[in-house]
Amino acid sequence: MSDIKKHIIEALGLTKREFQEIKDFFQPKEIKKGDYFLKEGQYVRQMGFVEKGILREFLYVNEKEVTKWFSTSGYIAVDLSAFLFDQKSKVNYQAITDVELLVISKENYNRISTRVQRWDKLDKMFLAKCFSVLESRVVSHLALSAEERYNQFFNLNPRLFNEAPLNQIASMLGMSAETLSRIRNKQSN
Repeated sequence: MSDIKKHIIEALGLTKREFQEIKDFFQPKEIKKGDYFLKEGQYVRQMGFVEKGILREFLYVNEKEVTKWFSTSGYIAVDLSAFLFDQKSKVNYQAITDVELLVISKENYNRISTRVQRWDKLDKMFLAKCFSVLESRVVSHLALSAEERYNQFFNLNPRLFNEAPLNQIASMLGMSAETLSRIRNKQSN
């Protein structure tokens, strides 16, 4: 079984057998560097699980680009509230590198319960995990210093610092590019 299928099983709380029941709901999709998986203002009709590559989630605040997250191997790419509530996306997902995804449509996501009896419970747990991750990010922005946020994120995904533009990483961490540079220089000495 591929790593991405293991990530989907883990993210959705499925057993291997349950995943076999819905594996056909997922379709491979490739996105070239610079192209978009999702654009602000589009209805969100699919959720992607990143197999390879990096997608940057960003939005515009007062005409300034703000990076919200980077979806790398094993992560989900979706504007979750827009996906769940049939709304237009408030964010963009752009490929920083060439990206390979397994994508499930909104229609197939809603059909999982026809194949997996306990889907209602699993779906609630999946959504709770998503909001728990969001809550942890909010707390880290409120409680940690810029250097602590940098260290925490670097420890989670060190290779990203070689593949994504540092100004985008700084934006995601809620700091200026200069602050990020200062922290990096301090730690390399």
